Amino acid sequence: MGVVVVTDSSASLPAEHLDELKVAVAPLHVLVGDRTIREGVDPVDIDYAADTVTTSAASPGELRAVYEQALARSRGDGVVAVHLSRQLSGTWEAGRQAVRDMEAADRVRLVDSLGAGLGTGLPVLAAARRARAGASLAEVYDTAVAASTRARSFILVNRTEQLRRGGRLSSSAAFFGTELVTKPLLQMVEGRLELREKVRTRSKAYAKLVAAAVDAAGEDGASVAVQHLGAEEAAHTVATQLRELIPAVRELFVAEFGPTLAVHLGLGAVGVLVLPGACV
Repeated sequence: MGVVVVTDSSASLPAEHLDELKVAVAPLHVLVGDRTIREGVDPVDIDYAADTVTTSAASPGELRAVYEQALARSRGDGVVAVHLSRQLSGTWEAGRQAVRDMEAADRVRLVDSLGAGLGTGLPVLAAARRARAGASLAEVYDTAVAASTRARSFILVNRTEQLRRGGRLSSSAAFFGTELVTKPLLQMVEGRLELREKVRTRSKAYAKLVAAAVDAAGEDGASVAVQHLGAEEAAHTVATQLRELIPAVRELFVAEFGPTLAVHLGLGAVGVLVLPGACV
């Protein structure tokens, strides 16, 4: 089988890519009162804006089970687990605890993607493609780390209230005194979600979002993803502009944010995630 790549459900990768590359996925949780919904496993019918809705990471026991199954599939070649930023979730730390308790701990490598959503998913794809090509555990791990370091994420949200309430927005962005009349454009910085700038109108905000992504992609080509929550038309418009403006788009996805991210981002959010340079 070779090295197996594992990620968590927040990576939002299309099912066909997960199946093709044999990526294992650990579900994260959405909590609604005393009910726990496993992302990607259980039906989801919730009000994302409700105060009673929150999220939680997979437990060390859940992650250990996924890692051990992946390790068995790899026939001992090893596992590389790429998870969303440890600044945003306890998933990476739960994974570290899970690996510590495994007999074959030396065959499991953890990677902090420094991102979320397809900001995690694109490095997962890079690592899984390298694994499929027969790379060693160290080579797949190095690919995941390098891709995570290169990836850039930009997110336009309607309001930051849900992000602040959940503790996912850096304190440096806590000065939104005029949020109702501005559109906050956020970016991932070393795994933290921070304010990039405030824009007065929605149209200008989309233009800033596209410009940031084009600049991050550079001139040597890039893999690009556009994610949204209840803003499909806007996401496809942004995707069309990016395909026209980025010289060599290697691949471009449009997908919705999964439930665990949707709880924090709110309706109308649109994000662009860019992995510049060569992608295996």
